[in-house]
Amino acid sequence: MTEGITWLAEPKSIDWGGYSVVIAQDLAGDTLAKRVAATKFGRNVQEPRFLGDLTAGQADDVMTGLFGDTHDAIALRYGETGEWAYVVQQGFWYAEFGSQPPVSRGGAHVFRLWYEEENGKPVPPYFAYEHDGRTLCHFNLHLDGSWGSSRVDGDPAVARALEARLTAAGLSLDNPEERWDDRRRTHRACLGAVEEHFNLTLPREQILHGTLPTLMMKANSARCPFCGTKQA
Repeated sequence: MTEGITWLAEPKSIDWGGYSVVIAQDLAGDTLAKRVAATKFGRNVQEPRFLGDLTAGQADDVMTGLFGDTHDAIALRYGETGEWAYVVQQGFWYAEFGSQPPVSRGGAHVFRLWYEEENGKPVPPYFAYEHDGRTLCHFNLHLDGSWGSSRVDGDPAVARALEARLTAAGLSLDNPEERWDDRRRTHRACLGAVEEHFNLTLPREQILHGTLPTLMMKANSARCPFCGTKQA
């Protein structure tokens, strides 16, 4: 059973610090996971290790056991549901991944959703749609202009079509005084509009309670338990 993506708006919906999810069309789950892993920042970047099928709790336990703390490791749990492949990041994924090489290369349609819920700045939840190495649209899921604009940016045709969906969901893009004070409500409504517009979905129960194939790598500050190398 699939359950859309609006459940991501719940507090600590996937990980203690929020969520970071990549969804793709036209890619297998393991291919998507390897492409995401290849975008990790840092010198001395190491190949991720495949650790078998793990639950979310088991992934946390393995990160703690191998690295000493989930802050020192990153787990990429991945799978497929219908036409979609997905990768769910756990551990210290914040600002660890970049845009090169493009995950969407070769004509893939890639959708990114992330929220650093415990970041004290604060950082709003964010969405981006990429295709064939280009970012076609992106926006702040609080629609408050705190990071970037309060509208959908990107290719004009793609951005305007998504804005029409947001407006149909009751979200105000033009008048700040008409925006909802409840950020979580706005967050959920934006996710709902994105879900409907792109037909996105994630299997909540499988992600939260089931096992998924898992790649693991060290975060930039950690010492690798396999070879002893410490990231500079």
